Amino acid sequence: MEAKVVQSLQWSTLNSSENIMRRPSSSLRYRKRFNGNDQRHHQTLASCHLGFGKGVIGQRSVVLKVSCSSQNVSASVLESGSVPTSSDEAVILKKKSEDIEPYLDGRCIYLVGMMGSGKTTVGRILSETLGYSFFDCDTLIEQAVGGTTVAEIFKLYGECFFRDNETEIIRKLSSMQRLVVSTGGGAVVRPINWKYMHKGISVWLDVPLEALARRIAKVGTDSRPLLHGESGDAYTKALKRLSTLLEDRGEAYANASARVSLENIAAKLGCKDVCNLTPTAIAIEALVQIENFLKK
Repeated sequence: MEAKVVQSLQWSTLNSSENIMRRPSSSLRYRKRFNGNDQRHHQTLASCHLGFGKGVIGQRSVVLKVSCSSQNVSASVLESGSVPTSSDEAVILKKKSEDIEPYLDGRCIYLVGMMGSGKTTVGRILSETLGYSFFDCDTLIEQAVGGTTVAEIFKLYGECFFRDNETEIIRKLSSMQRLVVSTGGGAVVRPINWKYMHKGISVWLDVPLEALARRIAKVGTDSRPLLHGESGDAYTKALKRLSTLLEDRGEAYANASARVSLENIAAKLGCKDVCNLTPTAIAIEALVQIENFLKK
C-alpha cells in the first residue's frame, strides 16, 4: 500500500511577522493495487497536532502528530473516549456537512465559549465530518511551554504570559485553511484575537451556567486556574466564578459569527437537561448556524 500526503505542512520556526504557516495535511490518500489492473482509492482523514518548543520568543522546534482513520480502519490514536451517536444523528451530520462544505471554501472554524462548554469534543466531531484538521489552543500552549499544564503556566508565569502565547498561536493558525480550532475560554477578551479569527468563521457554544458548573464540579476544578481561590464546594465555586466571567466576556462572545444555544437545541429536541444532549447533536446545530451565517 502506497500512502501519499496530499498537502504538506511547513511551519516556520522563527518568531517573526514575516512567517507563513501553510496548510496542514487534512487528508491522506491511500492507493492499493489489487490483482490485475484494478485500483481502488480510500480516503483517510488525518487529525494533526502541532507541538512547539518553549515560549513565544526565538527559535522553536515543531512536532507534528497525526492520527488517521479510513472507512475500514479505526483511528490509530484516540485522545478521548468515544461518545455514542445514534445512526439518525450520524446521517444528519454527514448530510449537513456535505451541504455547507462548498460554502465554507476552506475557511477555518473557531469554537469559542466558556470553560467546559465542549469546544474540544464538538470540534473533533466537526473536523472529522468536514475532513478538516483539528487543533486545541490550550494543548498547543502547553506544548509550547515544554509540556507544562495550563494551570501550572498560570501559576508559574501568570495569565498575561498565557494570553501572549494564545494570541501567537491563533495568529499562526489563522494563516492556514481547513482547520477546526478549539480556543480557550478567555481567548475572546483580546480584540487582536478576533482580528485573526474573523479570517474564518467563529462559533459560540452557549451553555447555561448551571450546566457548566455541574460539568466542571463533576471532573474537579484543579485544571481550571481561573476557578482557584473561590470558597465553597466545587459546584458553588464554579458557578460563582463562571457568573463573573460571563459578565466580563458576554459581549465578546457575541462577536462570534454564529451562536449555538444548547437551551435552543434542547427545546427543539424535547430534552429537559442540556447535559443530556449528545456532542453530535450540538455539532449538527453548529453546522446549521454556520450555514445560516454563510447564506446571509
